[in-house]
Amino acid sequence: MVKLNKIYTRTGDDGETGLGDGTRVPKHGARVSAYGDVDEANAAIGVALVAIEAESGTTDVASLLRTVQNDLFDLGADLCVPDSDAPDAPEALRITDAQVEALEQAIDQFNAELAPLKSFVLPGGSAAAAHLHQARTIARRAERSVTALAAREKVNPTAIAYINRLSDLLFVLARRANGNGADDVLWVPGGET
Repeated sequence: MVKLNKIYTRTGDDGETGLGDGTRVPKHGARVSAYGDVDEANAAIGVALVAIEAESGTTDVASLLRTVQNDLFDLGADLCVPDSDAPDAPEALRITDAQVEALEQAIDQFNAELAPLKSFVLPGGSAAAAHLHQARTIARRAERSVTALAAREKVNPTAIAYINRLSDLLFVLARRANGNGADDVLWVPGGET
């Protein structure tokens, strides 16, 4: 278990931060941006959880999202330790195929209950759905940051798969929060009525 006694260290006052392997990098670097965006997605899921629990109480969706939040800490840990084949490289926590498969199973389970899509869905509807859509868009940004990092440095490919599936899950859960899709706000092209 992690033990944090001191919150500030002053080691980042020069615009650098330490990665999990001890390397010092700029706070605006691609790796830091990637795990920062993952952290932001996690925070948005926390806000969505508040709305879900206010509307429905503790549910299977809330339980699933708490697991996802823990997985996102794993993803942040994965991203903060550069992937290396060097024999002296520190052991790192990595996102696993099992975590991706759990998301896929949840997507399939909840999607099976939804009304078929007949149009693109606008973010909105219930408060829970709106917050889930916002978390989805932040997860998509995190995915862009992770893939931008992967274009420059070695990244666990399973980490990319996880963040990709997460946005799909959040879309499905947003529709579920809108009465299984019945209360979705649908796109009207060109403002047609």
